[in-house]
Amino acid sequence: MTSAHRKSYGAEGAPYALPSPVGTRERVRSAPYFFLVPATVLFALFFALPIGYALWLSFHKVKVSGLGLGAGARKEVWAGLDNYTAAFTDSELLDGALRVLGYGCIVVPVMLGLALVFALMLDSDKVRLAPFTRLAIFLPYAIPGVVAALLWGFLYLPDVSPFYFVLERLGLPQPDLLDGGPLYLALSNIAIWGGTGFNMIVIYTSLQAIPVEVYEAAKLDGATPLQIALRIKIPMVAPSLVLTFFFSIIATLQVFNEPTTLKPLTNSVSTTWSPLMKVYRDAFGTGDIYSAAAQAVIIAIATLLLSFGFLRAANRRNKQGAAQ
Repeated sequence: MTSAHRKSYGAEGAPYALPSPVGTRERVRSAPYFFLVPATVLFALFFALPIGYALWLSFHKVKVSGLGLGAGARKEVWAGLDNYTAAFTDSELLDGALRVLGYGCIVVPVMLGLALVFALMLDSDKVRLAPFTRLAIFLPYAIPGVVAALLWGFLYLPDVSPFYFVLERLGLPQPDLLDGGPLYLALSNIAIWGGTGFNMIVIYTSLQAIPVEVYEAAKLDGATPLQIALRIKIPMVAPSLVLTFFFSIIATLQVFNEPTTLKPLTNSVSTTWSPLMKVYRDAFGTGDIYSAAAQAVIIAIATLLLSFGFLRAANRRNKQGAAQ
């Protein structure tokens, strides 16, 4: 008897067909795709569509006819690569990129160095109050970036900062942290204070995954805690270090909250201090969304290339180390 002729009977004796095994398998196979539909729709609406629209804007511009008055005086036309050419020759954008480069040279090594040191300290058997210490180090990351920038901004102001009051009482120099070279240190301090905890948790989690037998074997061989940290722990958490460095590069290239929040407190921070601030000013300050879109695309491509290049170099180094 075929599946089409197989029948069963309900409580009242009425026959009904059993579900076909083929149809059941098809529904089971297609079920995961239905669960992906909401995420796919959200991705398309809030990620893919804005990126596509930004690309479309970057290849257009507004052509003004006559005095720019009337219904047809301003119209959108194809610009080709004009917006990209103007962006690459824009001195304000290039100066902002150089400032971000100097800012990143301070933030990335210091933040990752502190995160690694804190993670190694918390992984030690001799540490006390480890849960409280982990929470204390991670807590600044939970504070929104704008709130953290405002907090540190007022601590940098000589008129309201308790630090300057203490320095004045002690007769010590009172540097202006919101002007000149110290401004880089002030901005870097905010980023380091907020990002060290997250990177520490990532590295610490990797340290906790190392088998205890590895440490026991090293101790039996006479290795000191410092030797275990340098020769066992750090090499084994190298993938986590690569991951945190990757995230730090992206965050550095996209710095926006800190300088924008400190801008009302000092004249040393211009509206184009970082590339993203330049994009924001052109898009919402001067209304040139087409040039701003081209600049945003350039920043995104630069971030992608730097990140991909770093990951490729790190993977090549790991393969060479494994081969040796």
